[in-house]
Amino acid sequence: MTADDGSETVVIRRLIPVPRERVFAAWLEPASLAVWMCPGPVVSASAEVDARVGGRFRIVMKHPNGDADHWGEYLAIDPPSKLSFSWMSQATDRQPTIVLVEFFDRGGDTEIVLTHRRLPPPQTEPHRKGWSDIVQKLGATLASGSRA
Repeated sequence: MTADDGSETVVIRRLIPVPRERVFAAWLEPASLAVWMCPGPVVSASAEVDARVGGRFRIVMKHPNGDADHWGEYLAIDPPSKLSFSWMSQATDRQPTIVLVEFFDRGGDTEIVLTHRRLPPPQTEPHRKGWSDIVQKLGATLASGSRA
């Protein structure tokens, strides 16, 4: 998808066999984020979270060839249905992009719809792959019963 300003949008959907309260909570717990916020070749991550509207977060993904720093601010926290935050990194040219994560109850399972807007066009596919990996790892971690 292309926005009017020339930026791109990525949308990722996934069904996770875990209640949405637990899936939602995993996005705001630093220890949880460090477990599954590891796309592709990322070997580990660290996270700092101030989980309130206007609060900031920082996630450092540790790649084999160095660290990738990501940061932003929480724009909306509406448990257990919606989370929105700005997302900045070197891959976004240090410009704010916007992530919206929606959590839908599907009979005890949770459907996640993650929408990432305002991406620089060359970063659309890398972010699509990254978020797909992240959401898959989130689902696997929570479904396995691991404390995420």
